[in-house]
Amino acid sequence: MSQTSATFGFRDVDPAEKPRMVRGVFDRVARRYDLMNDLMSGGVHRIWKDMTAARMNPQPGEVIIDCAGGTGDMALRYAKLARAAQQRRGGEDARIIVIDYNAEMIAAGRERGGAPEIAWAVGDAQALPLPDACADAYSIAFGIRNVTDISAALREARRVLKPGGRFLCLEFSRPVTEALRGAYDAYSFKVIPAVGGWVAKDRDAYQYLVESIRRFPDQQTFADMMRDAGFARPTWTNFTGGVAALHQGWAQSQG
Repeated sequence: MSQTSATFGFRDVDPAEKPRMVRGVFDRVARRYDLMNDLMSGGVHRIWKDMTAARMNPQPGEVIIDCAGGTGDMALRYAKLARAAQQRRGGEDARIIVIDYNAEMIAAGRERGGAPEIAWAVGDAQALPLPDACADAYSIAFGIRNVTDISAALREARRVLKPGGRFLCLEFSRPVTEALRGAYDAYSFKVIPAVGGWVAKDRDAYQYLVESIRRFPDQQTFADMMRDAGFARPTWTNFTGGVAALHQGWAQSQG
């Protein structure tokens, strides 16, 4: 069944229009992506990403998809950990494929510099340019809330994973207490767009990003969506009281 509407911040828009609108946001912030994440998380995203990479535990010879990987924050972490494991016990090089819908983000990542294990490609999380069951692991960090159809992106992640392959999704989520929700809402809506307008000269882009967080499913709802897409044992770990959450599951055999 096709979607009749898609979310763009607090607005409901034509699903056919959302990719263009999101691409416009990231075209504008691509060169300031690390700044964007620093503003959205107060700088703590770097710790969250380190914990996600440790949970991924990349191994020599593995194929890992870093979807919505943009400037390569996660891919560089995976490459470093896989290389350390390779030095300890040998094996083939890992292959880390960074895929992002936005060509500007990929260009910014390439300019930043990478690692020999990393390959870069422009692609849609809902229609990955990859064959079935080709990857040992898949991650998406702060990207899935920007896709038009989250369920379709989850099914596509399942398609490209081998049976038993691991799925990790790091995303802003729902703080676990009313007090923390209130404080984070105040920070998000009053501070982030204002600072984004002052520092990055683009208040509207940061307003969209804050709103997109609020429209994203809570932890339990997203775990249920993972299960529906074919992932076994979906779990989550809250970071910073649920300001972000790391979801994990394992691809079930299809058929």
